[in-house]
Amino acid sequence: MNSEKGQTTVELALSVTVILLLIFGMVDFGRIFHANLVINHAGREAARMMSVGGSDADIIQSARTASASLDATRLTVSVSPSRTERRRGVQATVVLSYSIQMTTPFLSAVVPNPLVITNRTVARME
Repeated sequence: MNSEKGQTTVELALSVTVILLLIFGMVDFGRIFHANLVINHAGREAARMMSVGGSDADIIQSARTASASLDATRLTVSVSPSRTERRRGVQATVVLSYSIQMTTPFLSAVVPNPLVITNRTVARME
């Protein structure tokens, strides 16, 4: 008669590994989705601030305030056109970029690590 003493332990080790990878993948997906939603909102807020005549500092502060739940050191904000070229009817653009470091092992084979989320919002100057 063959001994089956270690079978349960091996099955548990295999299934726990797969379950943990799935859980970490879901957590990373949630972080990416949250950052995408926040960056989109912050881009709209910054573009609105620009369209009503805000300064570059006001526009950047508006984007940082709207994205307060994210790490501010990883957020970059660029504004165009320059302050002197902004006048009524001109298309103004705000570009926000945010990098997310993946925590799930082996996910970097599928998704670049760090993943950069970019939002480009265009608004007409009022």
